[in-house]
Amino acid sequence: MPLWPMFLVVAVCLVGTAAYFASNYLFPNPPSTSTLSVRPSATLLVAVQDLARLETTELHMEKVIDLTDTQSHFFGLVEGTDAILLVAAGDISLGVDLAKLHDDDVSMDPKTKVATIRLPAPEIFSVHLDEKKTYVYRRTTSIIAERNEQLETRARQQAVESLESAARETDITDRAKHQAERQLRSLATGLGASDVKIIWR
Repeated sequence: MPLWPMFLVVAVCLVGTAAYFASNYLFPNPPSTSTLSVRPSATLLVAVQDLARLETTELHMEKVIDLTDTQSHFFGLVEGTDAILLVAAGDISLGVDLAKLHDDDVSMDPKTKVATIRLPAPEIFSVHLDEKKTYVYRRTTSIIAERNEQLETRARQQAVESLESAARETDITDRAKHQAERQLRSLATGLGASDVKIIWR
């Protein structure tokens, strides 16, 4: 039996052993390094902005609108009236528009984990009548007056304006602030903040 195949096998084994020894002892791989950067303020900012309009409070109010259209006839010598008495009920929604936040309005100290949020003032988002509870209580048109078909529409518009005005006169703004602070504190602490400082513009 020829000896050269045995020499070939031995040679291959020696080359493999030498390569393994060189790769592990003579030329070891350098240790890998990685850097992990955490930016909690950006995460908090995105989370807050995702809420967009934060509706915190809703009111249900009622208002009576007494509207009269006085009409003059015969050169002002005779007057006629078309009157409506509207009982209006409506819902007012308030909250904080978080879309108005800027990048520097939300931050979190990486060492103390204290978050700071600067918020715009609460505002009224919507006022709409409750059609099921809004009704005409009385409608009277004198003999010489013409019925004003737009009178009920004007009464409803007046009702919406009156409800909004009445809502502004209550302590609803303070209630809206309190609810917004409570919800945002819960969100921020859930994202890792140790404390939350809220500043109102």
